[in-house]
Amino acid sequence: MTAKTYKRYLITSALPYANGPLHLGHLAGVYVPSDIYTRYLRQRDRDVISVCGSDEHGVPITLKARKEGITPQEVVDRYHGINKKAFEDFGITFDIYSRTSNQVHHETASEFFKTLYEKGVFIEKTAEQYYDEEAATFLADRYITGTCPHCGNSSAYGDQCEQCGTSLSPTDLVNPVSTISGSKPVRKETKHWYLPLDKYEPWLKQWILEEHKEWKPNVYGQCKSWLDQGLHPRAVSRDLDWGVPVPVEGADGKVLYVWFDAPIGYISATKELTPDWEKYWKDEETRMVHFIGKDNIVFHCIVFPTMLKAEGSYILPDNVPANEFLNLENEKLSTSRNWAVWLHEYLEDFPGKQDVMRYVLCANAPENKDNDFTWKDFQNRNNNELVAILGNFINRAIVLTHKYFEGKVPELTSLTEQDQATLKEIEIIAQSVERSLENFRFREAIKTAMDLARLGNKYLADTEPWKIIKSDPERVKTILNIALQISANLTLLLDPFLPFSMEKLRGFLNFEGRSWDLIGTESLLAPGHPIEKASLLFEKIEDEQIEQQLEKLHITKEDNDESAEATPLQPEITFDDFTRMDLRTGTILEAEKVPKTKKLIKMQVDLGFEKRTIVSGVAEYFKPEELPGKKVSVLANLAPRKIKGIESQGMILLSENPDGTLHFVEPSEKAVNGSEIN
Repeated sequence: MTAKTYKRYLITSALPYANGPLHLGHLAGVYVPSDIYTRYLRQRDRDVISVCGSDEHGVPITLKARKEGITPQEVVDRYHGINKKAFEDFGITFDIYSRTSNQVHHETASEFFKTLYEKGVFIEKTAEQYYDEEAATFLADRYITGTCPHCGNSSAYGDQCEQCGTSLSPTDLVNPVSTISGSKPVRKETKHWYLPLDKYEPWLKQWILEEHKEWKPNVYGQCKSWLDQGLHPRAVSRDLDWGVPVPVEGADGKVLYVWFDAPIGYISATKELTPDWEKYWKDEETRMVHFIGKDNIVFHCIVFPTMLKAEGSYILPDNVPANEFLNLENEKLSTSRNWAVWLHEYLEDFPGKQDVMRYVLCANAPENKDNDFTWKDFQNRNNNELVAILGNFINRAIVLTHKYFEGKVPELTSLTEQDQATLKEIEIIAQSVERSLENFRFREAIKTAMDLARLGNKYLADTEPWKIIKSDPERVKTILNIALQISANLTLLLDPFLPFSMEKLRGFLNFEGRSWDLIGTESLLAPGHPIEKASLLFEKIEDEQIEQQLEKLHITKEDNDESAEATPLQPEITFDDFTRMDLRTGTILEAEKVPKTKKLIKMQVDLGFEKRTIVSGVAEYFKPEELPGKKVSVLANLAPRKIKGIESQGMILLSENPDGTLHFVEPSEKAVNGSEIN
């Protein structure tokens, strides 16, 4: 439970980028937990609004438009429409689904910038930035690739190496290349405005590390890591012609950086929704909760709160329950390779089964670590849990009521100890689910909620009304009354998780109650209350349907792998450039994971003439115990660099396949340690 009681709640969900459709990773990471929590608050009769919308600015939009020969507006219009409909069809109940290309957003973002500008918050400076002369455009960090100076990954981005996880600046990259034209960018002076995050670092440390120790460990830990490394000013503007224009003189051709612009979309969406928007954003009695994925933690826990603090009149987020990533069939989701399950396609392939996917994504949510979605698990959870446990209990309770009591709720007669314990357990389960929901433990919540269906099944199995109906019909009245009370309670307890199915169940029971506070009430269905005949609440999913989905995935993957473009060649070098590289044969002697990192392995490598310590970001692909004895190629004259406090004395060469997997560039077994590679 939260320590403070709030008058109202503001729930924000990360704005999906409008350059592609939604997939299961988006749902599991953000939108299913957000919707569950919002529905729960509405059941508690709390004053709550849920806002979201399309993030429609930034370089990826312009690149997609250029590639397809259409305007950026046409790109965002297409995907805004697709995603808005998919959310609605899936049962995600935002109070508003807005978009950052709206006029109200442009005005709101401009006003926010001007307030900070007039308060003197920003640093204005001219600096050199990479410029693509062929494309005649300045390059955002993500549109520059090169070799990571830390681990040697040749496909590192200008802001981060996704192999070793190190934050980078474009100028850190070795042999930078523009991903737009493939040419080598040049440096060119440009003026921008910066948010001085470093000045707010002491406040952030107090606010996060001292005042929000209740945040999820993955969120708190990532924030602490950023703060421990030290913060730096971050540009809030960029050179681009698509976005919110920077609203000051001398800013022609510049727009607000999308990371600054997008979270203001929550504010503009609320403005669009209600004239009373300020009570949700500027009243300390409002609780603001951000639902995001882990890639947005820094923006919602450090950057956006700094923006709000600097502006001065807004409340700050009280919690940011970010989830980790969802993998697919034991591989990372990849939109570029089409290795994904797209929401709009799922809704077409499995009509009427929104709740099955909601259930699976919640029961298997990546709350504290990355998790895996498989179609086989999807089938098993549907058949073995929704059908065999929940659906089976409801069907038996309703069918027996029609068979023995003409479809009317029988009366309670005398209660046994078992009856009393069963009724008491309803309230105990509900309290446990409530605690889990209040603390954003949704996997735990849905498992406990399903325990009520398990309780119902066990109760019917233990009491066996079908066996004693002739000898003790009075006893059967009580048994089925209790079974139907459990059924009615299930409509309330499971409604945040399975809204379509619980609406259907309410129809079976002729029950209109929706308030959470009704759970555990002694008699939700009065004696004599008529109920309808039941149809199947859930249907089995057959092997053939699963095989079709797996085949669809793999065919798409193969098509994409075959048509995948090779990584663009790096800029041309001279023979003299090559001869300056001292490549040597080595053998790995020892290897161990670097503590508190996910990707780094520290290796001792024998180069014949000496032994070197080399740190490489390969832990996702190799186990340390597999590496000793392996022959490797080493760039031996690379200047040493400290990585996580360890001096790395060289770089091991690796090749990267189109699917992202890595392999060592291995010399011949006959090559002796220290021999030159020419």
